[in-house]
This record gives sequence, structure tokens and C-alpha cells, in this order.
Amino acid sequence: QVQLVESGGGLVQAGGSLRLSCAASGSILPFAAMGWYRQAPGKQRELVANITRSGITVYADSVKGRFTISRDNAKNTVYLQMNSLKPEDTAVYYCDLRRDWGSRWRGESGSWGQGTQVTVSS
Repeated sequence: QVQLVESGGGLVQAGGSLRLSCAASGSILPFAAMGWYRQAPGKQRELVANITRSGITVYADSVKGRFTISRDNAKNTVYLQMNSLKPEDTAVYYCDLRRDWGSRWRGESGSWGQGTQVTVSS
């Protein structure tokens, strides 16, 4: 039901920063968690960060200390602040949601959006 639209990607040099935005068509408040996946060429999609409805955050080991996920419920938007970017961060980044703790991430059912491309040059 809720549509997610990612934006904010681009080309950046190693060590630089980008902020990704995920705009939802409706309230994100009811969902157990919102998150960001990424898929690099030739690799599987991986969950890089998620944030629960109460604001608890979890990060993949590869991005800990560099990425920050946040949520603005009034704007129905989730952000991913990416600092100290590395070439291995190059990927298409997708926003996703988890309706409740008894459900899977919605994207695991194939309902991915367009995503936003992040390219980090060395």
C-alpha cells in the first residue's frame, strides 16, 4: 500500500558524504522498522541499516560508525546519512519497510522500488 521513493544518490569521491532520502506516500509510524538495503554489481542485496518505530538503530558491520539512519515521521521520510564513503559502498540503495516483527522485509517479496545509485570513486 505504501509507496517508497528513494533519492539523493550520486557520484562522490572516496571520503565524501551523501544523504539519501526515502519519501513514503503515507505514514511510516505504524511500521515496526524502516531500513535501507543496497545491491552492488554482482552481489546480493544486503540490509545496511534499519530503524525501529521507537528509534532503535541497527547497522551492518561494514557501515558502523560511518552511516546514520534517521526518521522524520512528520515528513514520512527516512534518511541515510553516509560519511567517509568507500568505493565498496558503490551500489543501488533501496528503502524498505517491515510492517511488524512477525513479517519479513517487504522487499524480500520482490516489491523493490527504483532505488538510487551511489557511486564512490577512488
